[in-house]
Amino acid sequence: MVSYGTPFSGFSVADIPAAKAFYSDLVGLEVEESEGMLHIDLGDGHRVLVYPKGEAHSPASFTVLNLPVDDVSAAVRELAERGVTFERYDGMPQDEDGVMKGNGPDIAWFTDPSGNVISVIGAAGPGR
Repeated sequence: MVSYGTPFSGFSVADIPAAKAFYSDLVGLEVEESEGMLHIDLGDGHRVLVYPKGEAHSPASFTVLNLPVDDVSAAVRELAERGVTFERYDGMPQDEDGVMKGNGPDIAWFTDPSGNVISVIGAAGPGR
C-alpha cells in the first residue's frame, strides 16, 4: 500500500512577491517562501502551496481558499481596514459589507493580486 505524507492543495499566482505580501501582510496568515514558492500555514500542520505561473497564470474560476472565522462581518471590517476589497456578485444577497447571509454559513469573497478567489466563511462552515 502506498504511504502518503500530509496531503496539501495548491494554486498558482502571477507574482510570488505580491502574493507573499498580500497573504502575510494584508490577510495575516503565516507564509514561508522556499524555492520560489510559498507555503501558507493553515494550522494543525496543514499548508497550501502557492506556485508561480507568471504571465501564463489564469485565476481559478472557483474559491481556492476558505478561511473559517467566528464572525464574518467583523473579519470583513478588519480586512477592509487593511486594504482588502470584497467582491460583489450579481444575484447574491450580500449586505453593505459584501457578506452573504441566510444561504448557508455567512460568507464573503475577495481576490488576491492574481485574481484567485478567497473567502471568509462563518464558523458553521466546514473546517471549524
